Amino acid sequence: MESEMEQTKQTEHTEQLQDLFTFIDGSPTAFHAVDNLEKMLEGAGYCRLEEKDAWTIEKRGKYYVNRNDSSVIAFSIPEKMPKGFHMIAAHSDSPCFKLKEKPEITVDEAYLKLNVEKYGGMILSTWLDRPLSIAGRLIAGDRNGMKSFLVNLDSDTAIIPNLAIHMNGELNKGFEYNPQTDMEPVIGEASAKEKLFDMLAAQAGISKEEILGSDLFLYNRDKCRVVGIDDAFIAGPRLDDLECAFAAMTAMVNEEPEDYINLCVVLDNEEVGSGTKQGAASTFLQDVLIRICGKLDMGAEEYRRMIAESFLISADNAHAMHPNHGEKADVTNRPRMNGGIVIKYHGSQRYATDAYSAAVMKDICSRAGAAYQPYANRSDIAGGSTLGNISTAQVSVRTVDIGLAQLAMHSAVETAGAKDIAYLIDAFRTFYR
Repeated sequence: MESEMEQTKQTEHTEQLQDLFTFIDGSPTAFHAVDNLEKMLEGAGYCRLEEKDAWTIEKRGKYYVNRNDSSVIAFSIPEKMPKGFHMIAAHSDSPCFKLKEKPEITVDEAYLKLNVEKYGGMILSTWLDRPLSIAGRLIAGDRNGMKSFLVNLDSDTAIIPNLAIHMNGELNKGFEYNPQTDMEPVIGEASAKEKLFDMLAAQAGISKEEILGSDLFLYNRDKCRVVGIDDAFIAGPRLDDLECAFAAMTAMVNEEPEDYINLCVVLDNEEVGSGTKQGAASTFLQDVLIRICGKLDMGAEEYRRMIAESFLISADNAHAMHPNHGEKADVTNRPRMNGGIVIKYHGSQRYATDAYSAAVMKDICSRAGAAYQPYANRSDIAGGSTLGNISTAQVSVRTVDIGLAQLAMHSAVETAGAKDIAYLIDAFRTFYR
């Protein structure tokens, strides 16, 4: 018979999963993800600051600042003078298709399709033959200022059709998809031309003529769900990296700082190298840290002392050992789904983890009762870089790279362990405490 504590823990875990699913399902783009994260912050009493304004920051204050509608940094100030910063970073973007300017293409007066381009490293075939929709932001305004409007058609608007096996008999022997010719989605008959932006403008409450710019993306309409015997796994789009972003913000809004300033940092454009004004390679994080110290009457030396006493957890999902391709995993570092938080290592520092930062993370996990496991690439397979080693070029702080084990990274539908989100939230809450 389950104890009352076990039942309470199971109920909490079920609620966490449902909240995660609601967050991901409602965040088809980085813009929507940040909007939903800001709703979490506002519900917890955080005040919005604008980069262009002078800031007023008080002890025990809770604040957040947005850049480009797609990156957000939240921070909370302890009552006593802080020793440093406790930071968790994740990213808001996921690989997908972006609509080009003038996207509509008519085909033989029969079909209407869209001209799109890849955003990030995608598994192209997983986007075929499934209902897709369109979301993003519109920009409208005049010389007095520009205004951003979130839009999401939230309907089965588009589909990228495969070529029938009869017309490509070699398809199952391997096929290289061309993103310009094979991956253009059809959205209707030719008679639907120019209706797409009418629909988007109507949703924003403006006229089509008022639209001066747009950042629009295709997204997968599949919803997150639990799969497997004993509800072992979760499957859904954008687990990389909205799972970590959700866990970080959940911990942020549920903990109060004591000795350190807590920061939750969710940045855009990680999937395309982070080299943007709102990415990890930008000065966004550094700008915020310097302004916080300035408003707490700290000078340049105090700021550097704070940085020396700070710690950053870079959270971005990791590759689980594949059930059909175990040979792709390292010989001894073979993380599995539901095996706990993955601590990432790389000899050439594609991951920022070193012995010290790994020890700190293991201690955090032990205090939280959260399982953890190591990850390293096979020595003959190159790994991708993360937020950690990119952001330290601007803010030189002790950093560990971690994530949750998942399969099919960068697929339209990814798979992860159902138990692991609880480990991550518990560890993040312990770190912020």
